[in-house]
Amino acid sequence: MTSLNFQLLKWQQKVFKSDKRFKVVAAGRRCGKSRLSAVTLLIEALNCPDGSAVMYVAPTLGQARTIIWDLLHELGRPIIKSSHVNNLEITLVNGRKILVRGADNPDSLRGVSLTYLVLDECAFIKQDVWEKILRAALSDKKGRALFISTPSGRNWFYDTFKLGQREEDEEGYDEEWQSWHFTTQDNETIDPKEIEAAKRTLSSFAFKQEYLSSFDNAGADLFKEEWVKYSSEPEGSYVIAIDLAGFEAVTGNGSSSKKKLDESAISIVKITDQGDWWVKDIVHGRWDIRETASRILLAIREHQPIAVGIERGALRNAVQPYLEDLMRKNHTYAHITDLTHGNKKKTDRVVWALQGRFEHGRISLNKEKKWKEFEDQYMMFPTTGVHDDLIDSLAYVDQLAITSYQQDYEDDGYEMLDVISGY
Repeated sequence: MTSLNFQLLKWQQKVFKSDKRFKVVAAGRRCGKSRLSAVTLLIEALNCPDGSAVMYVAPTLGQARTIIWDLLHELGRPIIKSSHVNNLEITLVNGRKILVRGADNPDSLRGVSLTYLVLDECAFIKQDVWEKILRAALSDKKGRALFISTPSGRNWFYDTFKLGQREEDEEGYDEEWQSWHFTTQDNETIDPKEIEAAKRTLSSFAFKQEYLSSFDNAGADLFKEEWVKYSSEPEGSYVIAIDLAGFEAVTGNGSSSKKKLDESAISIVKITDQGDWWVKDIVHGRWDIRETASRILLAIREHQPIAVGIERGALRNAVQPYLEDLMRKNHTYAHITDLTHGNKKKTDRVVWALQGRFEHGRISLNKEKKWKEFEDQYMMFPTTGVHDDLIDSLAYVDQLAITSYQQDYEDDGYEMLDVISGY
């Protein structure tokens, strides 16, 4: 059998060498989670008994393909017999398979017997996927699992992490479980200056979660009044982000229920060469579908944006034909980008996009406009029952800006440390 030599960081070796059945790792961004996952999958597949397989699961199939597919091929080249990108399956020279799946399609996870499972970024995977599907897939072979993720508040991943932290004399202790906590600093190959730069740029909440792997919730009081600043228009390029919230019926009479409806919002933002945002306006209202399309067209014609994004979904699909028709008739053309929630809860998405920028003075509002409604939503977010259409629309600008806080990086550089050999 072909021999493999893998280089692992010190923290990765601690986890890899543990003989516990269920391992839980809370790790910071760029810590090296993906490499540990890939190495573990390859070694486990080489030792997999006949009639079984190992599986890698990420929150979505797209994430799974992006995170692990190429890395598995890079590290496992000497022992890979074949692979099929269409169904994301790799067959090793011993005939065993590595299955790559997304938790967004639970049916693809059923009907397989597993000796090993890697559940990556599991803080962003529904608990039922583990409890109702994947746990059973490990039962007949007494399979093992690696849970690994950056935290996302105190959800089920937090509970799972705490299970592995209990001592033998502590209530609820289970000898099959062990957990570890590592920060980005535990990756010795990361320049400390990079971490300090992130600390100066990100919000305090985002830095704690993504770099220090903190389980603290976003909580209330996310935005402070003293962070809001106003300025004149700078040099830069416009982008437009649109959050649709349903369309008013075209009727001649008003309705008191309108006040309860969410509003559609069009954020018009200029991005400077330094990556700062200047918010010219957030046009908002409860419009019918034709007026919504007209409002978007007017914003595009006036500002000539370099990017236009609309929240993906049925509402975008409904307004798109009207908007395209208006653009043709008015000789105004713009490519429309899909804006997505990125498998994040709204609170987390808004915090990621806006909190750090406001905290560090990277967002300013047009001093020529009145901002009372926006300021009210800003201060109250994320209070239940309070409208957040304006702040939600502004948060979507992050997906159009040159510098995004939502990007997920894994470091490729690893020091030559101890050698761990496969079979």
